[in-house]
Amino acid sequence: MAIRGTASASIPQKATQQQLERILASATFQQVGRLKRFLDFIVRESIEGRGDELKEYVVGVQVFGKEPSFDPRTDPIVRVQARRLRARLDRYYRDEGQQDELVIDLPKGGYAPVARRREARASTKQSLGAAFASRNTIAVLPFADHSPSEDLGYFCQGVTQEVIHALARFRGLRVLASDPAQWHQRADVREVATRLDAAMVVTGSVRRSGEQLRITIQLIDAASGSYLWSEAVDASIADAFTAQDQVARVLVKRLQPELFEQPELRARRQPTANLAAHNLYLQGRYHLNQRTEEGLQKAVDFFEKAIIEDAHYALAHSGLSDAYALLAHYGVLQPTEVWTKAASSAASAVMLDGNAAEAHTSLAHMKSTQEWDWEGSEREFQRAIALNPRYPTGHHWYAMSCLVPLGRLDDAREQIETAQSLDPVSSIIARDLGVIHLYRGDLDAALDQCDHTIELNPHFSPAYLTLGVVQEQLEDYDEAVAALQRAVHLSPQTPRMNAALARMLARSGKRDAARTMLKKLEAQAKARYVSPFEFATIHLALGDVEAGFKWLTRACRDKCFEIVALRVDPRFKEFRDDKRFSAIVRQVGLR
Repeated sequence: MAIRGTASASIPQKATQQQLERILASATFQQVGRLKRFLDFIVRESIEGRGDELKEYVVGVQVFGKEPSFDPRTDPIVRVQARRLRARLDRYYRDEGQQDELVIDLPKGGYAPVARRREARASTKQSLGAAFASRNTIAVLPFADHSPSEDLGYFCQGVTQEVIHALARFRGLRVLASDPAQWHQRADVREVATRLDAAMVVTGSVRRSGEQLRITIQLIDAASGSYLWSEAVDASIADAFTAQDQVARVLVKRLQPELFEQPELRARRQPTANLAAHNLYLQGRYHLNQRTEEGLQKAVDFFEKAIIEDAHYALAHSGLSDAYALLAHYGVLQPTEVWTKAASSAASAVMLDGNAAEAHTSLAHMKSTQEWDWEGSEREFQRAIALNPRYPTGHHWYAMSCLVPLGRLDDAREQIETAQSLDPVSSIIARDLGVIHLYRGDLDAALDQCDHTIELNPHFSPAYLTLGVVQEQLEDYDEAVAALQRAVHLSPQTPRMNAALARMLARSGKRDAARTMLKKLEAQAKARYVSPFEFATIHLALGDVEAGFKWLTRACRDKCFEIVALRVDPRFKEFRDDKRFSAIVRQVGLR
């Protein structure tokens, strides 16, 4: 029997089985064994005609090994995993399964899958940076002769060659030219781009009126087929060389700020001739990316040693600024102890190398998180990305430190997705993409991204912290507590993890346990810095609103990193109408 379909005609059983096998063998489902078992079970049961028997209890026992006493009313595992399966299927069809003709879906409200033929989907337009970030290949197609007598073939060929010559000067950029004999104007640009394996396509046309020419040049996103940019150049036929050169310069001028460093700047940017300093810098970046208390402190040590080796090494100063800033953000040191060091290191980095994207990223981060200068911060982030669009931290911190506080969550998602395409193995970038999904209210996507991050790095405690908050928003408090207990197990001495668990215990009704953990944090605060923000979240969860706002005001005074996201953080949505909350938001420079 064929699986139930949404089209007028039933979809054959064999086609459904083949699609199931294709999905289960995909990279998207490679490391999610429980979801693979879930999908395999419900699809095969439906094929055998037992789709109507797929109830929550049956799935819990058959797929997840629950005892016969399993009660779905008190154990939400099937509902949670169904949400994850829907999100995982959505990811598969967005990426690997883009061209699949058959779609297997799990509609909300039940556990019987549906198979349907894929419908044509409208393409979406991307920014230049997002379109180009993952690949460095651009195809130049022959310009079309649209003159009345079609006698400008020589000129069109000259324009094409001039564009190729201009783009080929940039090292690291692969420039491809399509053979005119194999290219015709009715061909689908996306097919040509796919054949050439190009990220973007340059094409255009030439028209003539008397002695005047109008040359139109266009840039097309190969993935979607949408136009990223178009411009016309007017020139005289009497000076063909100048006209062709002008077209090439217009294109390069448009691409250069977003995609390239200028060749002369690139040549000047030899970071350091001191190999020891560079190796110390790389070790510092490694420890910085671990995002643990010990790792951040080691990062400071390595960056300082790099500066001792070469005091003019801009990247080491930038790294030192970032390490000090994160020590404050993660509540390891009191912000007032490190802000001056972080800011001065960022300023030194820019002064030593004004063309280093890392330096401008560090300075932008300071402007947003320390000075709350949102306009200045965005200007610096954009400068950093223009200098090097392939620096992942530029896109990452632009999203989290600037766009998220400003409430521009769609822009933030685009930036952090670009960061992830540039550094797909970064645990913190993967986790923060989940945070942005959470802030946008897309809880299924947030849950799926937390799963992805944990698959990427099962020992990364911040991923479990975010997972706990997502589960809370789904009102799965048992799952939320379990996630945060795992976070505490991985980072037992970290106040942030312990405070998050205490807050969740309070939210789930275990107030005595929450108060016990609160007392431990208060005792810990006598020996080391504990962020006021952590105390604020616990008191608010316990219903002590006066004490909660007292601590929140202190967190604002300390310029704790979490303060900048108050407007979009769902943990505070019930307090957004409180005048004290509004006053704090205004103090941060947000409205």
